[in-house]
Amino acid sequence: MNALVIGAGIGGLTTALSLHAAGIDCAIVEAVPDLRPLGVGINLQPHAVRELVELGLSEALEGTGIPTNALIYTNRHGDVVLTLPRGRNAGYHWPQYSIHRGRLQMILLDTVLERLGPDAVSLGVAFEDFEYGAGEAGAEPVGVRLREVATGRTVVRTADVLVGADGLHSTVRARLHPDGDPLRWSGITMWRGITELESCLDGASMVVAGADDAAKIVAYPICAQTRARGRALVNWVAEVRVAEPGPAVAKADWRREGRLDDVLPHFAGWRLPFLDVPALIAGAGQVLEYPMVDRDPLPLWGVARVTLVGDAAHPMYPVGSNGGSQAVLDARFLAMALAHAGDPVKGLAEYESRRRTATTDLVLASRRFPVDETVKLVEQRAPGGFSDIREVITAQELSRMADAHKIIADMDVKTLNERPSWTVPQ
Repeated sequence: MNALVIGAGIGGLTTALSLHAAGIDCAIVEAVPDLRPLGVGINLQPHAVRELVELGLSEALEGTGIPTNALIYTNRHGDVVLTLPRGRNAGYHWPQYSIHRGRLQMILLDTVLERLGPDAVSLGVAFEDFEYGAGEAGAEPVGVRLREVATGRTVVRTADVLVGADGLHSTVRARLHPDGDPLRWSGITMWRGITELESCLDGASMVVAGADDAAKIVAYPICAQTRARGRALVNWVAEVRVAEPGPAVAKADWRREGRLDDVLPHFAGWRLPFLDVPALIAGAGQVLEYPMVDRDPLPLWGVARVTLVGDAAHPMYPVGSNGGSQAVLDARFLAMALAHAGDPVKGLAEYESRRRTATTDLVLASRRFPVDETVKLVEQRAPGGFSDIREVITAQELSRMADAHKIIADMDVKTLNERPSWTVPQ
């Protein structure tokens, strides 16, 4: 069996490593002619870290990211509503890592080239279309039409399995579902950046201040090297509701430049006891602007020998810091399903049956912003702030907030810790 993966992002590279580890030949094509460590920070939840550790990446992750200790929810004044332990502090056998997305991608790329060989990734090659053979769909390998970006030359390859890992604007998804699959906008615009500053709190905590009905700031450190010299490289996301949910009106390009003048007025005066938010935003070397978008869940991902992973399959709001983590889970389960089935069509059917259900639930749950409901309740009852959260809301209301967070971000601790490995024995 051999597989062709379209896209060399986190999902595509992890898919290649997972297939190779399972004994399945694999190659990647990527339309971008040069891969560089671009982007901002992301979180890898323990269920994803487990899979990357089993792929042998523990040392690289530890040397690059921050093992997150706690997630702290506050109001816009910085008064603490709820603190949740994360990673090993929550009882998992694996940490949660906050890490620079581009650096993670380079770790995965370097590992793919080392293990699969220098020719495993073809850059500057775009996917155009696929077709099945003359017989019944799935009975024969897939014909894949590619195009060299620099020359325009058409290249045709065949593969037993075609995996679309080409992100939010997936061309593979568009070929599988050509009748319309629009982006859905939450009404929230996000500005993102990275700022180096003095370490705050314990140097390993994630802060979420505010709520989705107006403005919210999310901040967390992402660099082990910066922490080692006593400072913090902080990834921040400023979220502002500017409209009601509806069809996407702005182009969803995470590389789009944003302007400080557009975001700073929304956070004037947000000087938390432990973080000066305007200074955090203004200190970034670059600001990126992005609409918070997703797509409606699909009734099916692929057909026969073609499937999707990651954002190509299930783009979701970044409410539970789960986008990259779910792509890793897709990749690992896909490899295991193909290896165990021995037949491409059966393996992909098993993969989609398991992963589509789980990710559909996450997409829909993320749209509800369930955790923010409690923060908004606190703002209503104590608009000027508070000194003791127990005087504002009940223990039961706090418990419901913690439970809501688990739905969108966590896997049951006991289930994950005791679940059999997805690694395919060789």
